Amino acid sequence: MAASVRSVSHKFGGALSSLKTLSTPRSYFTYTNEPAQPIKGKEPIWTTAEEAFRDLKSGDTVFAQGAAATPIDLLKAMTEVGKKKNLKDVNVCHMHTEGPAAYTDPSCEGIFRSNSFFMGANVRKAVAEGRGDAIPIFLSEIPLLFYKKIIQPDFAVIQVSPPDNHGYCSLGTSVDCVRAGMSHSKIIIAQVNPRLPRTFGDGIIHISHIDYAVKVDTPLPVHGGKPPTEIEAKIGKNIAENLVDDGATLQMGIGSIPDAVLAGLTNHKDLGIHSEMFAGGVIDLVNRGCVTNSRKSIHRGRIVGSFLIGTQDLYDFVDNNPFIEMLVVDYVNSTSIIAKQPRMTAINSCIEVDLTGQISSDSIGTRMYSGFGAK
Repeated sequence: MAASVRSVSHKFGGALSSLKTLSTPRSYFTYTNEPAQPIKGKEPIWTTAEEAFRDLKSGDTVFAQGAAATPIDLLKAMTEVGKKKNLKDVNVCHMHTEGPAAYTDPSCEGIFRSNSFFMGANVRKAVAEGRGDAIPIFLSEIPLLFYKKIIQPDFAVIQVSPPDNHGYCSLGTSVDCVRAGMSHSKIIIAQVNPRLPRTFGDGIIHISHIDYAVKVDTPLPVHGGKPPTEIEAKIGKNIAENLVDDGATLQMGIGSIPDAVLAGLTNHKDLGIHSEMFAGGVIDLVNRGCVTNSRKSIHRGRIVGSFLIGTQDLYDFVDNNPFIEMLVVDYVNSTSIIAKQPRMTAINSCIEVDLTGQISSDSIGTRMYSGFGAK
């Protein structure tokens, strides 16, 4: 197999052969730390970013939060520590991350290896050149890698909001597989950022679960905000007017076409949102009264998501907004949950289509581009 389509890392190769067992029921005896349960008498050590990684050693596995909540400051510090200590074979596993991902630079080959459950632009070059790996897996199955101890992180590197009066922090814009990853990590390092939105749902962690805390005050990465092109607007209008019914529950993928479809839904009524991610186009539909979630069978009256990446307006919209629930991805993308929604309509982009109508959205030829995502 060519380096460009390597699918598992050296360290995870044997363990990930167990992926075929992920469809089996999770044992109730599989131990999971409950991040919402305070740990009596425990507080985090407040320190600098580099000092937080003082115990990082060769062969360790680091789980990193992704999307708009990517802990960019901590990952930069981790990279510097790895170089200074001349570490070897540190595996970094993650979903789509933002930022420079310096640990994938050629100068870090042999020190760090990126293992992506879903690839972002910052790691594509490393995967294409054989210095990183793309793990083929549905989003809903990623948490099972941790529950079943196929991947056992030594460190979880996350970003949280400052604690409230009860000591609770929020994972903000990225809940997805983070709850599972951090709950099965030996050490949790968090950058505490007042700019991270506080969200309702599953993204709660009591500060006593954090081992090392680092104060930062940095803006979140932003995407989108550009108006659709003339062609994209026509495609979006055609889909919106012919394929989306009033009362439909929507799932939206990443890309200009899903955004263009949202822009064409301004005359629709009682739409619902149940989607692993959603973009800023939802804000206008909510303000116009088009998105009410009133016909949803479960989570009625609530937008359901799992991770976000968008504009600052989107982050402001979800901050402390009880209209939005950010839930774990194994629930949001569960087919049994999706099947309960009325008129479920999925709007996604694809990369390639052949003459028979088959499409691809994860790769371009033999070159991995993103990942399976989806279910």
